[in-house]
Amino acid sequence: MGPVEYIVVAFPGNEFNGDILPALIELVDTNTVRLLDLLFIGKDADGTVLSFEIDDLEHLADIDELDGEVGGLISPSDVEHVAASIDPNSSAALLIWEDVWAESFATAVRDSGGVLIEGARIPLDVIESAMADLPQAV
Repeated sequence: MGPVEYIVVAFPGNEFNGDILPALIELVDTNTVRLLDLLFIGKDADGTVLSFEIDDLEHLADIDELDGEVGGLISPSDVEHVAASIDPNSSAALLIWEDVWAESFATAVRDSGGVLIEGARIPLDVIESAMADLPQAV
């Protein structure tokens, strides 16, 4: 199995329109990732939290094309954690996926006795700033 990770994508003002679905479908269809779980979490204007599975979003055109073993990994405490990080009248998607593209490297690391002790995703604005501060190549 490749590395498994999660991401939380917030949609301030509850502006989720489904436009991320074609890109996610492409990642799954090209065997780049394997979707393990996906949950949408919303918070209304008064702070009431609700969560729902992707299957509950039948009005999204591309939803039937998304393949995966979705369900069961995201706990109520995960929902609470994400809900605490979004503003009222906002929503978020919590995704758990396997990085299938890295499976052979992960296997090689394990087979050589290596143990992953840390990893992180660097936000785009942070890396862009760091790259901009590098001296120009000659």
